[in-house]
Amino acid sequence: MAARKQPTPEDRIDAVRITLSGLASGQDFDPILEKLGALHIRHNTYPAEELLELASDAIDESGSTTADPIDFARIGERFLPEHPFSGKNQHYKSKYAISAAAMIHGGVYPDLLDDAAWWQTDDLWIYSFFALLIFIRAAAERTGRSVEEVALSIADHRMVRLVQIEG
Repeated sequence: MAARKQPTPEDRIDAVRITLSGLASGQDFDPILEKLGALHIRHNTYPAEELLELASDAIDESGSTTADPIDFARIGERFLPEHPFSGKNQHYKSKYAISAAAMIHGGVYPDLLDDAAWWQTDDLWIYSFFALLIFIRAAAERTGRSVEEVALSIADHRMVRLVQIEG
């Protein structure tokens, strides 16, 4: 049986549902990453696209504007202190995913496959998840809501039915 090369529409919905369900339930991010990893298709950016679009939604939830932007300086250290990025490659990949989410929010869709091709690793989706986590936490801080409430709001706007998450 030949391996699938492209995600199905159902796969894309599953990635969004798994991610938002996990975040809305207050689940640690490792089990969410594990579930998303099972969906990842080798040599494909999926599910990075879905995660970056969710991160864009989180930027929207934050209420940020050009007059009142989210401060980019040390954003990972401020909103993801439990997962410090080390080394030049990790810092670059993290910064790329954060910037890509902001680009999408601004109406410019990056060429993810071409941009990440030089990485020689298949992990854009992981850094995209971290970008989502950073922006959802920024939205929670800026709006006085919890991460869970922001995730529920994004799911509501997207009309995504969340599922009970185990583990």
